[in-house]
Amino acid sequence: MKTVQSLALTALLALTITACKSTQPSPQATSQHTYSAASSTEETAPTSQQNFDYYLLNLSWSPEFCYSHPNAVECSQHATFVLHGLWPQNTSGGYPQDCSDAPGPRNPSQYSDIYPDPGLLQHEWRTHGTCSGLAPDAFFSLARQAVHSVAIPAELTSLDHQISMPPADILNLFTQANPSIPASSLVLSCGHNFLTAVEVCFSKSLQPIACGPVRSCRANTVRIPPPR
Repeated sequence: MKTVQSLALTALLALTITACKSTQPSPQATSQHTYSAASSTEETAPTSQQNFDYYLLNLSWSPEFCYSHPNAVECSQHATFVLHGLWPQNTSGGYPQDCSDAPGPRNPSQYSDIYPDPGLLQHEWRTHGTCSGLAPDAFFSLARQAVHSVAIPAELTSLDHQISMPPADILNLFTQANPSIPASSLVLSCGHNFLTAVEVCFSKSLQPIACGPVRSCRANTVRIPPPR
């Protein structure tokens, strides 16, 4: 009798264990499901919130860059000003960079109108975009919006020969072409007395604001080569 009871108890215990296994997911299955969900959202998730005060939009003067990089992708377009980057800045003068290793946009080619060189796009995301607190697509869409909000003066888009101008006169052309952008929101960069970039300071909602302590070109006159 004891033997029969023991066998019955063993059978009942086996049935109980089997029932538990059938209603609870295995640790391996749970892990696989979690990884799948993460992989589907990791490229669109915002980066962690970062502390910065404003954005600095850098519009590079392409002819100067292309003089020393004639084989660069963007140089075949013979452009004037092109987007270098939208950079988080602090009013103290510092700026965050390389804030995380979050992956960039899934489809970089959708931003080829502002970044024809995918290598530059990835650099800008890694160095500056990860400090924005935005998801990759949101960051590059904001950069595109910033670029399109600035009108390039006609005097600079129609150049067919090199000219020279004082930095203040170049910035005056920008304020005339962009009445909503005050002179305090503009900075001019130069190298060896050649124009290299014009920069615009924007709030996080892309309203022009006064720049922090960003150094502007101090040359008396700046040479501006035409598109090549």
